[in-house]
Amino acid sequence: MFERPQSGERAILVHASADGAPDESEREEFAELARSAGALIVDEVVCARRRPDARYFIGKGKLEDVAESAEKNSADLIISSAALSPSQERNLEGQLKCRVLDRAGLILDIFAQRARSFEGKLQVELAQLGHLSTRLVRGWTHLERQKGGIGLRGPGETQLETDRRLIGARIRQLKSRLEHVDARRTMNRQNRVLAEVPTVALVGYTNAGKSTLFNALTDASVFVKDQLFATLDPTVRRLQLPNGREVVLADTVGFVRDLPHELIAAFRSTLQEAREADLILHLIDASDPNRWQRIRQVNSVLKQLDADQVPQIRVYNKIDKLDRKAKVANNRDGEGRAVWLSAASGEGIPMLLDAIGHRLRRETLHGKVHLDPTQGRQRAKLFEMGAVLKEEACEDGGWTLELEMAERDLNRFLKRENLPEDLLESLPVQELVTTGT
Repeated sequence: MFERPQSGERAILVHASADGAPDESEREEFAELARSAGALIVDEVVCARRRPDARYFIGKGKLEDVAESAEKNSADLIISSAALSPSQERNLEGQLKCRVLDRAGLILDIFAQRARSFEGKLQVELAQLGHLSTRLVRGWTHLERQKGGIGLRGPGETQLETDRRLIGARIRQLKSRLEHVDARRTMNRQNRVLAEVPTVALVGYTNAGKSTLFNALTDASVFVKDQLFATLDPTVRRLQLPNGREVVLADTVGFVRDLPHELIAAFRSTLQEAREADLILHLIDASDPNRWQRIRQVNSVLKQLDADQVPQIRVYNKIDKLDRKAKVANNRDGEGRAVWLSAASGEGIPMLLDAIGHRLRRETLHGKVHLDPTQGRQRAKLFEMGAVLKEEACEDGGWTLELEMAERDLNRFLKRENLPEDLLESLPVQELVTTGT
């Protein structure tokens, strides 16, 4: 009987697909995922079927090829790019005498290696247990040999049921802990809203350079490495724009094609930073020949998170690899819709900061308010918010303030201070000019 090995780094990649042979970019990305998990790739097998085999997914001919390669290369791990059912994984392990993993299991393993924060570890463990619960029998092959009938039911049934109960209890415990973490994160978001501080979320395909850009913008020390999913744990920092306004910049986990549903569900609270953001910076590797596919895949995940309606600026990073200069492309309203820059060298970052400030002015109101001498606290609050452009002292001891601030921030301020809604005398919003070469 096949006993599953405790370790396995020598891997054979099976590029399996039911939609024709996978293209070169898909195969390279899958190989990079395997390398990111620490696997040593000893061989790759490409398999394309019109209809997956119910028992093994791949056909018998390819199964023999993989078995021969595994024996020849002393492989102890087979990784399939296609999603496998629990029974298909079990059947393949029995035939190949190797541990078998599919794409979802591989990504979960990478996440388990990279999670550092308490919240990240809880989220990854929850996703892993959800994935494992349907594959529990694989770890207990020595208990599967049992016959039906009274007196013939062996310990396997008891052990599996015990494991299922233990996993179920652990899942409930993790969900309870994550609810507390999510409540704290929600409270932090609400505090930022009350403080009238807009949130800008960094999203993008994994390895597009989000952490490098985040560090360049905020002087943070987020771990950076040229590999998939180098960082998982979300980081939030304050960022001051050239116009003096403060925003909160949130770095999120990188996206990837066919991100496992278990991970999207587990990281939903973390990724909610994108859904609740006032603006999304969609970071794109400009040197990637498949960048348009990556853009569509990221937008697909954003749609799953109900974040597809949040305003976006596309940030084309790594222009230093293309020998291109930094520039800004504006939309019809004169707002930056795309910025070309290099996060590594810093070229183009001032243009991005200007574009962020400009886009956040989309719902900005420009006007004058008159405050009487008894409203000094409200005057001080407006200065704290960075909304005052100009101030004039009045003969009655009050002040006339020229303001520029987001409409929703103004509405919150007026409501909180119990001031009339028509207090602001509107003026045309001043245009902010952004240039590029």
